[in-house]
Amino acid sequence: MDEQERNLQNGKQPRIVSGLDRPLKTPPPGEQFRAVRRQVVAVILANVGVFSTGMTLALPTATLHQLKNPKESVYLTTSQASWFASVNALAAPLGGLLSGFLLDKIGRKRSLIVLNVLTILAWILLATPSGSDQAAFFWQLIVSRFILGIGMGLASAPPGVYAAEISVPRTRGSLILGTSISVAGGITILYGIGYYIRDDFRLIALICCGYQLVSLLCVLPLTESHCWLLSKKRVTEAKRSLNYFRGFSKSDEITHPLVLEEFQVLQKSLQQRDAEVKVSFWASLKEPEVHKPLLILMSLFAFQQLTGIFVVIVYAAEISLDAGIEIDPFMCALLIGLARLVTTCPMGYILELWGRRRAGIISTLGMAICMLMLAGHSKIDFLRDIPYLPVVAIVGFIVLSTLGLYTLPFFMISELFPQRVRGPASGLTVAVGMFISFVCLKTFPDLKGAIGMRNCFVFFGVMAILALVFVYWALPETRRRTLLEIEEQFRSGRSSKSRSQADVEMKEVFVRRPEE
Repeated sequence: MDEQERNLQNGKQPRIVSGLDRPLKTPPPGEQFRAVRRQVVAVILANVGVFSTGMTLALPTATLHQLKNPKESVYLTTSQASWFASVNALAAPLGGLLSGFLLDKIGRKRSLIVLNVLTILAWILLATPSGSDQAAFFWQLIVSRFILGIGMGLASAPPGVYAAEISVPRTRGSLILGTSISVAGGITILYGIGYYIRDDFRLIALICCGYQLVSLLCVLPLTESHCWLLSKKRVTEAKRSLNYFRGFSKSDEITHPLVLEEFQVLQKSLQQRDAEVKVSFWASLKEPEVHKPLLILMSLFAFQQLTGIFVVIVYAAEISLDAGIEIDPFMCALLIGLARLVTTCPMGYILELWGRRRAGIISTLGMAICMLMLAGHSKIDFLRDIPYLPVVAIVGFIVLSTLGLYTLPFFMISELFPQRVRGPASGLTVAVGMFISFVCLKTFPDLKGAIGMRNCFVFFGVMAILALVFVYWALPETRRRTLLEIEEQFRSGRSSKSRSQADVEMKEVFVRRPEE
């Protein structure tokens, strides 16, 4: 006799377990393990080539001490060294504009292939300069750095755009961050190589070239974004791609109702835009959903550069010495790279937990404090007495910049622009940001000579305070919102709801639970 029969004989009511009639909650398409795995693998493969951006940025720290050494048969003057350190940033706007053109014309995957081929050629050129003619030596280095700069600009948009388009809102934040992690990883790797190989820049360039060959092979198996395929009227291929990234087989037809609904929403949006009178990108700048995010992101890139983030990356060893850090400058540079990499890895979780605005506010406030502490270290007694303050401040600056101002521009460039202008708008934004980077990197040695390193720290701190004001006043919150919802907010001008309300009232069609 079981328990239920005994209870009936004793006059007791049987126990009723509630909830057994409810359907099991299963993640929607795009959030199930198979779909997330496919999205993650695709984004990792797309971002392998972006390591070259970090390597390009960190290269002067690892090689300038050799290239400026008068004991070498050929070497660079101070002025030539500043060009070597900054010319890549001058070329990056061209890469950004090229990126915008290629994204729309040949797609996300082929843009990544062009990036890797171009960067391979640049590393070969850097590894094979003439060792006797001073002028030829200088110009070959400059040309190679110029091409690497084009690669930097070209790498800035395609991986992030690709990640944003193949993912769903709940995974988008973490996947877009792959670009920033790759850049931080490239910086750290190059700093590590420079720590062990201090007197052979050609060997360093050959190692980077070998890595870039591997990254080219990684891009070849990628599946093209369904958003781009659908915008080019390649409907069958778009269905295959969407099926694949939502965890199903690459079928010519979509059978799951939620995936079909997502596809129809995207298709309808593109059809409505096609039915409108087509205008050029420059004419579309009059539309609020285009010019508002463009101005916001350009300003964010400007503050990123003016606060000294890239200056610290490029001149890490030199700044470490000027800040009063007494350890090996190459070890300090390696610590800076590791701090940025370790901080970048959990940024997807942090940005989803805090939101974009809160992360930006905390970042800029902390950066300002670190720079002002560095500026006061040599003048204020109680700061001078704090042990290891320069190390703590400069590593803290790197960590806090990574928490927001360093990461956000590259992160949000894939979120804010409408689909129809995402390619050219992303390219133009990166072009402006990289031009400002060139100005900062080229003028930093002269600025330091004119006003001193302490006042440079003060300048960076003041710019961080201004960036804090800008983030608080102008930066929109995009956490857990679809790309179409973000576009509509800019178009209508209506402020988004509070985050607690937005989380409850999300209208994301491909995140809706079956039981809802």
